Amino acid sequence: MARRPNVILINCDDLGYGDLGCYGSTQHHTPALDRMADDGVRFTDFYMASPVCSPSRAAMLTGSYPLRVGFGGRSIDNAPVLFPGQAHGLHPDEITIARLLQDGGYATRLIGKWHCGDQPEFLPTRHGFDGWFGLPYSNDMGRQAWPDEDRPYREIMARLGTPVPDDAPMLQERPPLPLMLDAEVVEQQPDQAALTERYVDDAVRF
Repeated sequence: MARRPNVILINCDDLGYGDLGCYGSTQHHTPALDRMADDGVRFTDFYMASPVCSPSRAAMLTGSYPLRVGFGGRSIDNAPVLFPGQAHGLHPDEITIARLLQDGGYATRLIGKWHCGDQPEFLPTRHGFDGWFGLPYSNDMGRQAWPDEDRPYREIMARLGTPVPDDAPMLQERPPLPLMLDAEVVEQQPDQAALTERYVDDAVRF
């Protein structure tokens, strides 16, 4: 039987089409990614379903428009981006690409940022990933992420026409940024300068 290929999906926040050498960038040196593009398959007519973290990840994982899986709305319960402690996330019944690969006999692992819900029922291990090492949400959402923490969120939601109540989860004092292994917090406020190397080490071990 022919050996099945490895499937590696890299999702990068704020990475533009022209930021990679394989697509003509002269400003950035990306030899490893360029080599993957040369050896793999390029999808040159591909668009993200949303410009922000949570809905774009939910769409990529499920193949659905974000609103169909509960992301990208304009209410606090269905915010454009999830915040720590929200009772909202990608429903465990949604079928993800990871679950399909798992059903096909693949071992699956997520390494890095999740941002599709930080409550136990929403974590990657409930969505077809055998294991996970990373952050449950953005690295700027830990304690003391902003000098004036509530201002950015109030401004974002005000632009969307949705006032933010004072008891909204994103306005409460946030816990330290957690680094997680599967469903357990293994470290609080990790050194972010070292995370890339730790993620690479975990990927190599896997």
